[in-house]
Amino acid sequence: MDYLELLLKGLVVLFPIAFCWMLITYKWSFRKIEKEPMKVLVTGPSVSDFQLCSVQMGYAILPMIARGVMLGPDHSVTLHLFDNIEQADEALNGIKMELTDAAFPLLKGVIATMDIVEACKDINIVVMLGGFPRKEASALGKHAVADCKVLVVANPANTNALILKEFAPSIPEKNITCLTRLDHNRALSQIAERLKVYVTDVKNVIIWGNHSSTQYLDVNHATVTTPNGERPIKELDTDDHWLKNEFINTVQQCGAAIIKARKASSALSAASAACDHMRDWVLGTPKGTWVSMGVYSDGSYGIPKDIIYSFPVKCQKGKWSNVKGLKIDDFSRAKMDATAKDIIDEKEVAHSCLN
Repeated sequence: MDYLELLLKGLVVLFPIAFCWMLITYKWSFRKIEKEPMKVLVTGPSVSDFQLCSVQMGYAILPMIARGVMLGPDHSVTLHLFDNIEQADEALNGIKMELTDAAFPLLKGVIATMDIVEACKDINIVVMLGGFPRKEASALGKHAVADCKVLVVANPANTNALILKEFAPSIPEKNITCLTRLDHNRALSQIAERLKVYVTDVKNVIIWGNHSSTQYLDVNHATVTTPNGERPIKELDTDDHWLKNEFINTVQQCGAAIIKARKASSALSAASAACDHMRDWVLGTPKGTWVSMGVYSDGSYGIPKDIIYSFPVKCQKGKWSNVKGLKIDDFSRAKMDATAKDIIDEKEVAHSCLN
């Protein structure tokens, strides 16, 4: 009896100790994960002429990344800033000073450099604002982490992404993308404004093809959340002429309209779109929702292979996949083929220059 009582007392003492140890171990495992910041490289964020698009966008996107807009509030980051233009060194250091002064809680460090090897060392994510993919491709392939994710913003974005892929064969082709999310976001906002709903109520528009005036904005599969549930946009707006003409033209010319109005490019909205692109890619798209990304074509929907083309994609666990099985009408087919031809023409011109 005495033995049993002693055993029970021992268990009473040991159980809370074991429980506390398990709790401490569990909490510490998360602490160790949080200590490892994501390394994000932004190329072309600063030169002396502050009218340049990449500079304005760089100035807009860096605080967004540092605040967690791109990777969420649980991901700390180290920013690498790279430019290879001679007069950029002082400006890069100036931006580094400002980022340090801002005391962003998620920002664990800033490296401002004109050395491409230092810039690419162990990088997890790349946002290319500067348009020199051939020069940066080799260093990325050699020094970035194996599953490095690349977003090309510099125009011509589709072709620059393809050049990067060709000169950095060690980076998986599915890890090289270009930005068409700005056009996607513009389409959402135009539909929301026309139907007098919140932009969060609109989903599943598609940007097919090139980030250029030939891009095709497709609303055939898009829906709007109403008090009576989700409804197709084409049921709520039966003005087919507007959807096939004015709507497409307005989104295609948004960038030019902003330049005319503010005498500078749409850097803020582009920076926000780049954060949206990367956040959905890393953290995943909401269930039942797709987004537009310029990705390497695998021949889906009859689009030629070996080009970077904007498709509707879903993202999960850090990987994207094409949305399959969407019905394509004759009008859409013609538009999709036309923008594919535009990309192929750009590709041929780029190759002729490189050769």
